[in-house]
Amino acid sequence: MSSLEAVWVRPYDQPGAAYVTGVFDILHVGHVRYLDAVAARGLPLVVGVEDDPRVRAWKGPTRPVNPAAERAEVLAALRCVSGVFVVTGPPEAHGPEDYIDLMAPMRPGALAHTAGDPHAGGRCAAAALLGAECWELEAIPGRSTTRIVNAARGR
Repeated sequence: MSSLEAVWVRPYDQPGAAYVTGVFDILHVGHVRYLDAVAARGLPLVVGVEDDPRVRAWKGPTRPVNPAAERAEVLAALRCVSGVFVVTGPPEAHGPEDYIDLMAPMRPGALAHTAGDPHAGGRCAAAALLGAECWELEAIPGRSTTRIVNAARGR
């Protein structure tokens, strides 16, 4: 049994959707273009937003900038998004097996990630075990929340 849970903000319960997970802290054009590109492949798009304690453990005490509930609300407002949930659980539960247990009941059709994602191998392994496709999409160069936060702080 996974130690991760999905807390649905905009429920979606049909099988075969494309799933992405991430922080989505300060929504920017890179996020929007990526999510649009995933949705353009023809499956409904469902987004998992990592909760605040998980993000803080991974990115440091000043992140996230925006709380998970607000990040999820903003994503749910996007036209290309069919469902949104917040991923909750201990920060150390971030391996493929944790996400397999979390997502198996959702019956995904695809798991998507950006090129260069350090967890791409695990995501593709999880997709295979879930009977889903693994989609890799290009990242938008020069666009990241970390870059925006650093610029705002004068770094």
